[in-house]
Amino acid sequence: MHFFIEMNPPTATAQEKKVTVVGGKPRYYDPAPVKEARKNLTGRLIFHRPDVPITGPVALTTIWLFPKGNSHRNGEWRSTKPDTDNLQKLLKDCMTKCGFWKDDAQVVRETVEKRWSDDPAGIYIEIEELEVANEK
Repeated sequence: MHFFIEMNPPTATAQEKKVTVVGGKPRYYDPAPVKEARKNLTGRLIFHRPDVPITGPVALTTIWLFPKGNSHRNGEWRSTKPDTDNLQKLLKDCMTKCGFWKDDAQVVRETVEKRWSDDPAGIYIEIEELEVANEK
């Protein structure tokens, strides 16, 4: 399965959780930009989810294409924040919520790229179901 989500990729990530103390206990929460990014991603991913969640191991390939502006070339690597692991965490959390798989721990192999792009900006996603190794 593969698809492209045309959008300005979010730069807010799951790593930006905030903490407050309520009744002497820490309470973690997502700040507004992370909530908005999560809502935006989930709203676009839902249209691509499989009819039935994947149950086995998965390889996930993701290419994040950010609008390049005037100071970069099309296809040039984006070597600035946000980090790929933080982008992936938010994306996989949203994909789990949408029902792509039962748990994002099923993602056993990942390939991630960040690039600057002419229009359209967006996220290319490819999901490959992997064979389960035969038990001996």
